[in-house]
Amino acid sequence: METAIELLEMLGQAAVQLVAQPFYYIAVLFIILQYTRQIRVERQMFAVKLHHWPSLVFKAMLTGLLIGVAVSIAGAFVGVSLTGEAVLWLWAVAAILMLIRIRYLCFAYSAGVITLLQWLLGWTTLTERTDWLGSLAVSLAGIDAAGLLVLVALLHLAEAVLVRWQGDRLSTPLFLEGKRGKLVGGYMLQGFWPVPLLMLVPTGASGSSMTALPWTPLFGADWSQGWSFVALPMIIGFTEMTRSLLPREKAKHASKGLLLYSICLAGAAILAWWQPMLLPLAALVSLLLHEAIIWRSRAREAALSPLYVHDSRGLRILGIVPGTPAALMGLLTGEILHKVNGVRVRTKEDLYEALVQNSAFCKLEVLNLEGELKFAQRARFAGEHHQLGVILAPDEQANYYASAGPASLLQLLRSYHASNRRDAQAERMDS
Repeated sequence: METAIELLEMLGQAAVQLVAQPFYYIAVLFIILQYTRQIRVERQMFAVKLHHWPSLVFKAMLTGLLIGVAVSIAGAFVGVSLTGEAVLWLWAVAAILMLIRIRYLCFAYSAGVITLLQWLLGWTTLTERTDWLGSLAVSLAGIDAAGLLVLVALLHLAEAVLVRWQGDRLSTPLFLEGKRGKLVGGYMLQGFWPVPLLMLVPTGASGSSMTALPWTPLFGADWSQGWSFVALPMIIGFTEMTRSLLPREKAKHASKGLLLYSICLAGAAILAWWQPMLLPLAALVSLLLHEAIIWRSRAREAALSPLYVHDSRGLRILGIVPGTPAALMGLLTGEILHKVNGVRVRTKEDLYEALVQNSAFCKLEVLNLEGELKFAQRARFAGEHHQLGVILAPDEQANYYASAGPASLLQLLRSYHASNRRDAQAERMDS
């Protein structure tokens, strides 16, 4: 009972540290910037809002909290020896890497770079210096690099579960440039979660508990010298593009890659903990295998033909606006509108003319994902979406498509500022 009370007290102190640190709020701000940009693209491209960023951010925070609890519990039994200085190093390296590429925000890159820097530090005498550079070297040398890589593996395992569970629901339809310059439909799957962690760590510093733990963590230093909790605000996320797969299929493919990555990295980190000379190898696994996941995804996309294009059978459905007649009739992404009110439709104009023939009712013949014919019908009411809520794949008349997103954090902030300035100018002109 005494140990349980002390655990709760330590958890409370670590939670206060977590609230006082700026990194969790930075993660939430980054997520807001990403989701508001995503919604602006939706409105520019389709004149509808498919998602609501406050809802996305709230769900991300709630899900991230649950993941944080799960990883913190797992970490308590694994026993990684991380400190507050490790948090500073992680975020500092991530911030530098983000200036190069936003996707480098992933802590797989930060942990890999930190591990390599620590290994290179062992070949120097920087830790013997008494100036600020020596202080940095001592701080870097004190990081439990193997434990850090184990933590990254746990986070990617959680990410694999989230991508499999929520990936298709975090997808946005887009018009994209195809291989030969022709516009095709596609999807961006993008999700980010701020993960607050409270990690149990061995320590002999003042303020730590000297009460024996009721269990023995798998790794870590000598736990008889005391233990405490350290606050580790983290962020996990993924971004995938597809022109040839349904969102749920792309999410499943990405999830398998992340699961394989987490298993391989955990194995490499455990070997490095057992034999520290293997730390550089574990760092390369963290960096290069993560790049291999991205290459694997792009290679599969390159090998497949675009899915979201029209053909002789009719109009390909790229997306469905929630709450519209199309959603209520059970139409699905990837299906083909074959006939509308008995009329074959091959262009948007055909669709509009067929809908005008009966303004109070519509009957659809649709080819499903298996190529089989299905029927859907429904009464129409005033004020409903002019296209039943169907977002069609692009045709020759499409004049807007999504280009590559901002590569670095600076580009993201500049694009956000420029968009706000354009919106303000438009409001002044309207008034």
